[in-house]
Amino acid sequence: MPAPTPHGTRAATPAAGAAADIPGGDHCGVRDASPRPLPDQETLGAAGDLLRALAAPVRIAIVLQLRAGDRCVHELVDALEVAQPLISQHLRVLKSAGVVQGRRQGREVVYRLVDEHLAHIVVDAVTHVEEPGERQRPERTAGARAPATTP
Repeated sequence: MPAPTPHGTRAATPAAGAAADIPGGDHCGVRDASPRPLPDQETLGAAGDLLRALAAPVRIAIVLQLRAGDRCVHELVDALEVAQPLISQHLRVLKSAGVVQGRRQGREVVYRLVDEHLAHIVVDAVTHVEEPGERQRPERTAGARAPATTP
């Protein structure tokens, strides 16, 4: 009879059940012999603030646009088909979170990503959601905008 796993199901092979019995070992098929200590609360808080700044669909789209190169506000308005005041509002959030920087170029402000790591966070999230069979999309919470439908 297969050995029970940490989640109460039966392991398919004796080796899988035995690995679960190793102290500090296998959990859900992932083994990390030396877990790293958690960052301090200030760092965790700052990471949470960053993720909240990236959490709006328009801000995700802005980061994806800036990943391809620097853009001024009117280019973002045209590419995303969003009103200029809304783009400017989202850029303020991203700027205050340290995600983007703006530089004046004549009468316009040109925005760029502060660093490429930020684009990786967004690209990885989008890629994960687009992977078939990886997970079910969570139900939207009350008040959230419904996704656009295509005919």
